[in-house]
Amino acid sequence: MPTDQLTHPHPLALSRPLAASDPCQGPGAEPAAVLPSQKLVTVAIVAGPAVALAIAVPLLWGHAVNLTDILMGIALYVVTGFGLTIGFHRLFTHNSFKAGRVLKCALAVVGSMGVEGSVTSWVATHRRHHMYSDQAGDPHSPHRYGQSGLPLLRGLVFSHVGWLFVSDASSAERYAPDMLRDRDLQRIGRLFPVLAVASLAIPFVIGYALAGTLTGAITALVWAGLVRMAVLHHVTWSVNSLCHMFGRRTEETSDKSTNMWPLAIISFGESWHNVHHAHPSWARHGAEPGMIDPSALLIRAFERLGWATKVRWPVEQMAASL
Repeated sequence: MPTDQLTHPHPLALSRPLAASDPCQGPGAEPAAVLPSQKLVTVAIVAGPAVALAIAVPLLWGHAVNLTDILMGIALYVVTGFGLTIGFHRLFTHNSFKAGRVLKCALAVVGSMGVEGSVTSWVATHRRHHMYSDQAGDPHSPHRYGQSGLPLLRGLVFSHVGWLFVSDASSAERYAPDMLRDRDLQRIGRLFPVLAVASLAIPFVIGYALAGTLTGAITALVWAGLVRMAVLHHVTWSVNSLCHMFGRRTEETSDKSTNMWPLAIISFGESWHNVHHAHPSWARHGAEPGMIDPSALLIRAFERLGWATKVRWPVEQMAASL
């Protein structure tokens, strides 16, 4: 197998040589060169929405926000968000349940439209995070530079978005060999650039179809495309950063993962991060009373429809409460 199929830098990660003294250089850190075109893609995806909004919002404010665009943005946020939480995370990364081919491919497609990287690179990076959580080798620990003061603040910024600008590849051969063997997922992974463009093209086209004007298409692109994408990205990155610094710890783990209730609904249950790190294979992260977990509710619905099998619920009485 060619080397370029085995090492997958995060598609949003820029190339920067890691110094020998890098605090996270370790058994899981595998620097890799990234092409100039990939650098441009990273900047476009991470900074593009913010720059576009800074230009567009002042121009459109007061006369170009409508309910249709907001509802479309919410719908796309929900669909792509569940693609990431249920598909990329609970199914592909942790094998929390088994899915039929149609559901598996559908989750991989809509997860890719969340524009957080191809399914294989996402899985490899996240599995590595669990293997070295808050230790050398963790690709995005907020405790990378220190435990207090400015070093901790620097680590918080790094874990939220800075890690995307570091060349620190996670080997798919090491962390996600099962993904490399799945032909469906590899095909969908190769389509990631197309699906990323489609994620923005869909609201643009629908906006034009509904309004019949270029202005209608652009406003839909801004609110249902760029804003929706930016919010989803920052919610995901907040689990990497905030959920390793703030919140409650209900489980004993070797890392500093926490549970943050304010993010529970918009992250679809991903912010019960301490529970998740204690029991990575559970299909339900909000396993304690009062922990809202929309992703688990949808997995339960898939199970009842026969689309999901061998679901790893925490314990029978917890699953029964869904």
